[in-house]
Amino acid sequence: MSFADPQTVTISAVTTPLPRTAVAKGSSEYTSSDGLITMKAANSLGNRTRRVLRIDHSKVAADVFVPDKNVVRSMSCYLVFDLPAFGYTNAEALAVYTGFKTQYTASSDLLITKLLGGES
Repeated sequence: MSFADPQTVTISAVTTPLPRTAVAKGSSEYTSSDGLITMKAANSLGNRTRRVLRIDHSKVAADVFVPDKNVVRSMSCYLVFDLPAFGYTNAEALAVYTGFKTQYTASSDLLITKLLGGES
């Protein structure tokens, strides 16, 4: 089952629609009209259940070595749930995620700001 179509993402106060562009067994992909933003949701089952929500973001920027030439730069940000096939309910996994989210969003995302600055 897929998420609602389209999805949207807001980055730097700009909301971008992401219509569904691909569906496969256990996964869906949503892409912006310019192809610079992609959201992927995937589920794989086995001895462990892996659930992934991922945003890939690209931008066009000047090449640091050839300033008059533009190149595409990209980054990814994703959330992974890695669960045993049995032993955790969805409610228990959600409770762990809620605690995690509360920790990394506290004080205006200070933990993430520090992580991006190289702290551990």
